[in-house]
Amino acid sequence: MLLGTWNLENLYRPGGPYGPADEAAYAAKLAALAAVITELDPGLLGVQEVGDPGALEDLAGMLDDDWHVALSSHADSRGIRVGFLSRTELTVVADTAAFPPRMLPVQADDTGLTVSQAGRGFLAVEVAGERGPLRVAVCHLKSKLLSYPDGRFQPRDEGERARYGAYALYRRAAEAAALRALADRLLEGDGRERDVAVLGDLNDEVQAATTQLLLGPPGSEIGTPGYDRPDRGDAVRLWDVAPLIPASERYSRVNSGRRELIDHVLLSHRLVRRVSAAGTGLPDDGPPRLPSVGADPGERRGVAGSDHAPVWVRVG
Repeated sequence: MLLGTWNLENLYRPGGPYGPADEAAYAAKLAALAAVITELDPGLLGVQEVGDPGALEDLAGMLDDDWHVALSSHADSRGIRVGFLSRTELTVVADTAAFPPRMLPVQADDTGLTVSQAGRGFLAVEVAGERGPLRVAVCHLKSKLLSYPDGRFQPRDEGERARYGAYALYRRAAEAAALRALADRLLEGDGRERDVAVLGDLNDEVQAATTQLLLGPPGSEIGTPGYDRPDRGDAVRLWDVAPLIPASERYSRVNSGRRELIDHVLLSHRLVRRVSAAGTGLPDDGPPRLPSVGADPGERRGVAGSDHAPVWVRVG
């Protein structure tokens, strides 16, 4: 089974303020996305930036066979949310944006506005696997691409840049804690015997503090001496498969010319031991060919395809 995640970049039907300007541009975007998904051939694909629920249905209709769709009911201010495309029937087991208990609201801007839940919801589903149920959560954490008051994407000065960078980090960290709480629910303290995955656009790289929050007890990452040494932490750990991705392919977005791996797949103990391959883009297609994005996401409105590469694992 191939399990993956992909940020579809502004998947809207035409006519709105964020999607393609016309039907021709919309058709081109759907065709580009469908071609990648068809060649990738996932059993289950977590998706991000679904701005219009009908657009994901349109995309599913362009794929071979019958696909099942699930979407979070928690969208951000632009209407974008996370979801799944699945070849088999799926059951939603959680759809939440709540911060964990005891976590207070975090500051979001210079006015003192606070937020008490994730900007985009976390969706978890269960599908039938060859070795029993597979539970998977998909997310889209707060972006590092900053926005400022009055719709600006450039700060007035470096003090404003630093403050808004901190506000975004506060939010992303709180969202990571909320996602880890959901992972705990899915694992139920039994990751040695349960197949659980957490995947999505984490908007930060492998060693970022927010990404590391999701892993659980440290000391057993892939490629370290502790990986093959069983311990009590294995029951609640998640393993980021990034080290299994060939080094030349270890990125999922290009930001101002810099390659970044900000989309991730994390697996439970029983599941990570069955990974036979991991990658970005399309298998056997080499390093992903991606455009370089800048600070203003509106510059790519209506462009076909996506500015992210899929990230995937193959599990036996």
